[in-house]
Amino acid sequence: MRSLVVIGGGPRAAGLLERIAAQQPALDLVVHVVDPFPAGAGRVWRHAQSPLLRMNSMAEDVTVFTDDSFTGLGPVRPGPSLAQWCDVDPASFPSRQVQSRYLEWFFSHVVASLPPNITVREHRARAVRAVGNWVHLDDGTSLVADVLVLALGHLDAEPEPEHRKLADHAAAHGLVYVPPLYSADADLSAVTGDVVLRGFGLAFIDLMVLLAEGRGGRFVRSGADLRYVPSGLEPRMFVGSRRGVPYHSKTGYRLQGERPVLPRFFTADAFRGHRWDFRADVWPSIAKEVAWGFYHELFTGHPGRVRVPFAEFSTAFAALPWYSAEMRELEVRAVPDPADRIDFELLDRPLAGRTFETAEEFQEHLRSYVTADVARRSDPRHSADLGAFLALLSAYGQLVEVPLREADDWWHGYFSYLASGPPPDRLEELLALSRAGIVRFIGADMWVEAVDGAFLAGSATTPEVVRAGGLIEARLPTHVLSRTADPVLRSLRAVGDISEDTAGQVRVSAEGRLINERGEEDPSRFAVGPYTTGKAFAAFSRPHTNAPAFRQNDVMARAILETLSD
Repeated sequence: MRSLVVIGGGPRAAGLLERIAAQQPALDLVVHVVDPFPAGAGRVWRHAQSPLLRMNSMAEDVTVFTDDSFTGLGPVRPGPSLAQWCDVDPASFPSRQVQSRYLEWFFSHVVASLPPNITVREHRARAVRAVGNWVHLDDGTSLVADVLVLALGHLDAEPEPEHRKLADHAAAHGLVYVPPLYSADADLSAVTGDVVLRGFGLAFIDLMVLLAEGRGGRFVRSGADLRYVPSGLEPRMFVGSRRGVPYHSKTGYRLQGERPVLPRFFTADAFRGHRWDFRADVWPSIAKEVAWGFYHELFTGHPGRVRVPFAEFSTAFAALPWYSAEMRELEVRAVPDPADRIDFELLDRPLAGRTFETAEEFQEHLRSYVTADVARRSDPRHSADLGAFLALLSAYGQLVEVPLREADDWWHGYFSYLASGPPPDRLEELLALSRAGIVRFIGADMWVEAVDGAFLAGSATTPEVVRAGGLIEARLPTHVLSRTADPVLRSLRAVGDISEDTAGQVRVSAEGRLINERGEEDPSRFAVGPYTTGKAFAAFSRPHTNAPAFRQNDVMARAILETLSD
């Protein structure tokens, strides 16, 4: 009997097992799934987290099943989306606990679909090292692996030098410092008084919920007005970031026009052949793709807001480079309202060049900005933003096959800022907390210093300097192989069986095989997930989008079965 050991039992591992099941292999096989957290959900999606934490995706936009859009070689095996499985409002944003149950059910469903010659054994333990074809667990168990798969998910990292200094400063002066980590894992019990949060993305939203409503406060709605009633146990949160604004709200409407055929301008085939520089070569094509999705919806869904026929616009649009004076002239001639044109630079840095004489003036400005964002993302008149979102997803899916010199950190952050924002009601809660004085905005290009027995923070946006007794890094840890906290990766790195690219990601082949320090592909070890050069695609996706993760799982499953059969 052959042995497959999968370290990590989250949704990626479950998806890989589903693709193995889809092949219905004839060989006798035992699959060992190693994870201290429940299989299917794993650490990030485990049920044992605050019921206040929710997904940032609508229920109808989450599936773990392939469908008729799937282009992999393996068979399609359809199944219910999250909305269909739990019979909820398709446009709702379920709790992470609900998603946890969906993922646990999916894993059980996959195991039940395996042929009788394949057995799955779960090990609620942590893998601590891989030596040869042995995998050693922290409960004393050792497993033989004919094939080893690292499906480790999001990983912790050893602190960066700056974080060590901040932690040392906090320890020396009786302050509170929370380094980058996953919000559900953070110990926030000592966070009181004034605290600075560095980061304005989804991690901040989670922390905001845990430190406000999680401390006993409550939101009271009266018509369109949302008010926060404090419990008295909340800290006062000062938040800032590079942009100084929160991620854009998720849209709450459907396309009003024709659904665009995507991709149109950014395809992996156009970039095959050699390695590319992201900013110089790749981003202009992505920008044109996203703009195409935006204008396609504007012209087909809102023809009264444009001056020229769509056929004329699309022909001219296709012929012009995105970054050209002629393209800008076309936009102005065809789209009279500047609010109906897409501006990537303004979207990226909405506070660029803006300064305010007082912090209070800036609080009012940012509240107005967030209010306008929620209104725009809730109004079908602005469904062109959804067209851009769909094109952005299409471009992200194509990137899995584009060889780059390095993954551009700006791009991943920009994608999340535009496409992975919170539900609109979370931003309404942010506004209520701001009006109640619980949350204060610092501004753009935020800086933090550890001096005089405190944490100081400020920005170029206002002259105010905040003095606080706590600092929370409201962002996920940046994982690089040289600083990994994962013991298995460390054991493989120590003997040269694994290597990293210039961005610190674990190098893997197109099939997901580990690449060692000599540049050789490992014949029996694979890795998949956000810590690899295989890109950080989600383990579940929107239905009918030919999800890249599903295609990756399919390729890897076939390679694993071929290796086991050899």
